[in-house]
Amino acid sequence: MGSKKFRSPSDSAVEATHLVLPQDTNALGTAFGGKIMEWMDIAAAVAAGRHVAGPVVTVAVDDMHFSQPIRLGDVVVIHASVNHTGRTSMEVGVKVDREDSATLRREHCLSGYFTFVGVDKNGRPIPIPQLTPQTDSEKRRYENAELRRQHRLNQLQNNSVGK
Repeated sequence: MGSKKFRSPSDSAVEATHLVLPQDTNALGTAFGGKIMEWMDIAAAVAAGRHVAGPVVTVAVDDMHFSQPIRLGDVVVIHASVNHTGRTSMEVGVKVDREDSATLRREHCLSGYFTFVGVDKNGRPIPIPQLTPQTDSEKRRYENAELRRQHRLNQLQNNSVGK
């Protein structure tokens, strides 16, 4: 990827799989939410790092809602791709499905949005390549991410008023 100034979401997309083992589960035999979020953060960081061709740090996580349990023995399939870029930050969308190991049927379990900043060797923010969505789906995700970005910025501004 080198020094390209523009990148498409497919340039950095990630698909990761994990098998839910006993150490990943609670007393009910379902996966710890924190373990699933860890796997999501790693996949998102790989996508973000591919986009900037360098190190990134997680600065925010939004909108995670578990709609289905993930059980012992399930295969977890994680898709991550850059949805939107700013000057030094980017949003990575992450989708998690569970795959039943007996039937191979997949079921959506949760999605989340991770914000990353590209950093230099001293940990300071760096400018990142612009995202150029290509498909209708990528363009829709880009537009929705811009709305979420504006909402996040408004929340930060409202939270700092009066401090």
